[in-house]
Amino acid sequence: MDAKVADLKAAARTIVDREGERLVALSHRIHAQPELKFEEEQSSAWTAGALADGGFPVETGICDLPTAFSARIGSGPLHIAICAEYDALPVIGHACGHNVIASSAVGAALALAPLVDELGITLSVMGTPAEEGGGGKILMLERGAFDGMHASLMVHPTPMEDLYPRVSAVAHMRVRYTGRESHAAIAPELGVNAADAFTVAQVAIGLLRQHLRPFDQVHGIITHGGDATNVIPAHTEGTWMARSRTLGDLEQFVPRVTHCFEAGAVATGATLQISDVCPPYAHMEHDRDFAELYRANATALGRPESQDGAATFSTDMGNVSLAMPSIHPCIAIDTGGAVNHQPEFAAAAINASADRAVREGALAMAWTVIDAASGPLRNRLLGTAASS
Repeated sequence: MDAKVADLKAAARTIVDREGERLVALSHRIHAQPELKFEEEQSSAWTAGALADGGFPVETGICDLPTAFSARIGSGPLHIAICAEYDALPVIGHACGHNVIASSAVGAALALAPLVDELGITLSVMGTPAEEGGGGKILMLERGAFDGMHASLMVHPTPMEDLYPRVSAVAHMRVRYTGRESHAAIAPELGVNAADAFTVAQVAIGLLRQHLRPFDQVHGIITHGGDATNVIPAHTEGTWMARSRTLGDLEQFVPRVTHCFEAGAVATGATLQISDVCPPYAHMEHDRDFAELYRANATALGRPESQDGAATFSTDMGNVSLAMPSIHPCIAIDTGGAVNHQPEFAAAAINASADRAVREGALAMAWTVIDAASGPLRNRLLGTAASS
């Protein structure tokens, strides 16, 4: 390793070691107060506050999103963003480990802050709300928050180490049926059953699954199924997700799912309304040069060998990756066999392995930025600034 790079990495390690207990405390604090998408008032404030305490100028409420923020330091020509997530899931809290994501992002930023001038970089930490079905990063992209940035990165906890997770494109749909109430015993024939419309739609989706491509998935829940057992339901609602390999594949797939919901309306006479919960999430294009720098640094820290392509999920970081070179490596925590979005995963997100992932994820990202800014990747990144 070049002596200068070695010295910079040693300096970064010293800071992460010094800040380690505070980073873990931040992770546990966010975990203890899970907040849903666009409602992350405390989690956002705690994350931004940790950066402000570390000398970062912080702008909160950016892009007309009260829980979004930007913290920026340095003035070098190469502009790199570290993304922080902090929203939780309904009922099961931080079962995707966003507390680890936010804390590791802060750790990486604090480690890099004293080095930005020597590295010739501008460093931004982007506080990105509502990854869980709100598309916060997409809204921030559309509103110019990432303009002029050359690369972005973050780490995400999962049960396995995975540098190249399979990130699917996904459409989030809100489905509403409107029928007509009637007494379920006296005059059911006068009603139009909006719950039956969902039944027909779900049967149609179940039959459709036999004919899906291997990379297509569809799933959803009924969020309102009626109001009283003896009243024909006139208003029902659900949320659904259709996933596919790429945005192009998703564009072909969504109409097939839509036709299933239309079948429910035709069969029952209910009126159908389908709307987008948020903009479509894109597939992820992992920048391989950037990712391989991360692999070398994760290996140097003693992280487990990457099971490339083992994880499958969707994230609005995919949209960022289409705008600039990006990486989204998964960092392993010990979950006892649980996977993301299970209550057991939420419990594991503050165990000893998760605390280690906060520290090592922070340092792996900091070292990767040092390598990117100091090596041959720098020139390529400088030619890729994002624009809205």
